[in-house]
Amino acid sequence: MSVVDFGAFVAELATESGKAILPFFRAHHTTDDKSHGGVFDPVTEGDRAGEVIMRHLIQRQFPGHGVLGEEFGSENTDAEYVWVLDPIDGTRAFIAGLPVWGTLIGLMRDGVPVYGMMHQPFTGERFSGDGRQARYEGPIGPRPLRTRDTTELSAATLMTTTPALFKGAEAEAYARVEAQVRMARYGCDCYAYCMLAAGHVDLVIESGLKPYDIVALIPIIEGAGGIVTSWDGGSAAGGGTVLAAGSKALHQAALALLAG
Repeated sequence: MSVVDFGAFVAELATESGKAILPFFRAHHTTDDKSHGGVFDPVTEGDRAGEVIMRHLIQRQFPGHGVLGEEFGSENTDAEYVWVLDPIDGTRAFIAGLPVWGTLIGLMRDGVPVYGMMHQPFTGERFSGDGRQARYEGPIGPRPLRTRDTTELSAATLMTTTPALFKGAEAEAYARVEAQVRMARYGCDCYAYCMLAAGHVDLVIESGLKPYDIVALIPIIEGAGGIVTSWDGGSAAGGGTVLAAGSKALHQAALALLAG
């Protein structure tokens, strides 16, 4: 799998999944509730269409690779290379007509995230990274991504999808961090992590994530100079609690508050 072939292939995944998803955005479509009566967990026809085309392309090009996707489960996940896919991260924003969702395309090698792309086909933006460098492509032109070096919580901008993610002790831990930052903003799902990589926000704190919510974003943030871990400082690749920061100093400060 050469660099040129890999880059072209990921671009094809992004392009073709975008073609499959966009007809359902800001259109009348069916939304199902995967929770079956629990907390609303929407899935659209766009989610399914995007994942189907990506799985097909991966199987055709790399039949020995595994796939873990949000909509159609896991296949061959003990393989050396495993693709981790979320066709629409931010489905609630998608069904509300808000363009703060994205397609997450991640690749793990032996369980470690090694490449990621977030593609927003409506705005024509792509954020990608391999853990060593990260790049933006979009309407304002291509450029490298770099986190900003904010070191004090009092100067930081924090994002989370919603404080309602956190319950009990987790809610108390999150509140300790939010009380210390300059500004907190809610929403945006994967877009928040990309804004951290681009140097526009400083912290993202979330809980209850699945691997397909975060694997693709880890190499982007790390490639831009940021840090992504669980709340105990371990790997975030398995999901659960996640803390992303633009600088080491900020990460340590937030981690201490989360620990209590």
